[in-house]
Amino acid sequence: MTSGGDAPGMNAAIRAVVRRGIYGGHEVFGIRRGFNGLISGDIQQMHLGSVADIIHRGGTILHTARSERFKTPEGQKEAVEVIRKNGLDAVVVIGGDGSLRGAKALADRGVPVACIPASIDNDIACTSLSIGFDTAVNTIVEAIDKVRDTATSHERTFVLEVMGRERGFLALTAGIAGGAESILIPEIPVNMEDVCKRLLRGHQRGKTHSVIIVAEGAANGFYIAEEIRRRIGFETRVTVLGHIQRGGTPTALDRTLASRMGAKAVELLASGEGGVMVGTTESGLMWWDIDYVLEQKKDIDPADYQLAGILAI
Repeated sequence: MTSGGDAPGMNAAIRAVVRRGIYGGHEVFGIRRGFNGLISGDIQQMHLGSVADIIHRGGTILHTARSERFKTPEGQKEAVEVIRKNGLDAVVVIGGDGSLRGAKALADRGVPVACIPASIDNDIACTSLSIGFDTAVNTIVEAIDKVRDTATSHERTFVLEVMGRERGFLALTAGIAGGAESILIPEIPVNMEDVCKRLLRGHQRGKTHSVIIVAEGAANGFYIAEEIRRRIGFETRVTVLGHIQRGGTPTALDRTLASRMGAKAVELLASGEGGVMVGTTESGLMWWDIDYVLEQKKDIDPADYQLAGILAI
């Protein structure tokens, strides 16, 4: 199943789970619309052809949905009953933090579960990368490049608001790659005085345009633009990327990562492992207990934030 917010590369993970499972002699079923679909029994058997020509597609062919019902003990009990009724031996859950918590609820009720981290926010602990992050970063960088063309032509400051309610991985990584003059993220209090000083310093050395990246959890893009106008009088425009960041063709990195994680999830369940999440590290794929993953917190690297400031002088 796929659950929570969609992320480019989910289809590649679905494909890997189905084909690795069938290769190993297992029957594989797709649970449509996440935990909502699990409770309602929206389940269909998957075949080799079910996942043909999907590796390059964004979104998820199994669809996704939020489920308030599953958050209750009654809903979780119903879900387990559906799993037993359909003869499912194990479940692969593809999604972010909320999906991991849902998987933990199943594991606590005796269901063997393997999780695959898929989140454009890249905020899941115990994995250096989550499926979808690389694609989303590249989408933002492409937008920065296009916005900079207009900013240069009109000699204006542009504020680009990106996703990231609680973590600034997207904004920080894309901001460094796109050469943003300022990057505002939830982890660091917004300092408008510093932002304006940077703009003035650039203007004094002849710079006629600037691009500021702001994560939605740090501040509202229109607020930042109005503060710039009010404080130093610079004409400023705002672009809010919104859900554009979630869609699009997954990058080669996301496709490869999803394929490897999907196959590993099946292998772990087939070997008797359950209640785990697959993650990637410098040493390759690893796996951890879901309980341990949920206890950890993934923080940005302060050195990256400092580097962004140094490169934007």
